[in-house]
Amino acid sequence: METKAHWEHIYSSRMVTEVSWFQEHAALSLQCIREANILPGQAIIDVGGGASTLADDLVDAGHRQITVLDLSAAALAAAQQRMGENAGQVRWMEADILDVELERHAYDVWHDRAVFHFLTSPQARERYVQTVLHAVKPGGLVIVATFAEDGPEQCSGLPVVRYSAGSLHGTFGEPFILLGHKRESHRTPGGKEQRFIYCFCRKTTS
Repeated sequence: METKAHWEHIYSSRMVTEVSWFQEHAALSLQCIREANILPGQAIIDVGGGASTLADDLVDAGHRQITVLDLSAAALAAAQQRMGENAGQVRWMEADILDVELERHAYDVWHDRAVFHFLTSPQARERYVQTVLHAVKPGGLVIVATFAEDGPEQCSGLPVVRYSAGSLHGTFGEPFILLGHKRESHRTPGGKEQRFIYCFCRKTTS
């Protein structure tokens, strides 16, 4: 099954609150954005945001320059339906992060919880990093969360790459200054524990 078809099937066959990565609130991501003093007029992109509630809470906090990018039309539709009128405050993009052409220096914040760890080939990871370098403004905040070294080896039937803070930051390289990292123990709707690592970086290059 192709990647897009895989995720369309996942979101079309399950309730949003039933998928393993569901969070009622993306508390750690919101905390990082708040502590970085990101202003309401600054641009935020949530890569693989799909049906995540991060956009809901960002809108509630006054942010109006929000883009949610996801491969799955079904995931985006679920989020829009949940948000109702507030969905109009968000730009929705149905696209593959490895193929999409984003505007240069368009975003002050790049957020990705649980997309990067699905990139199992070096070529895919390099393409992703180059897209971040292109799309994030110099000095922009980059938040990437993946399964930790002691996290699951698969998700939704697909293999993943697990990371430590050092190996995750090392994959992105010198253009990104590591500001900090945190571990998260995520409890799935099914009651299983999934361990994540979050890296918070500052993009330094032009």
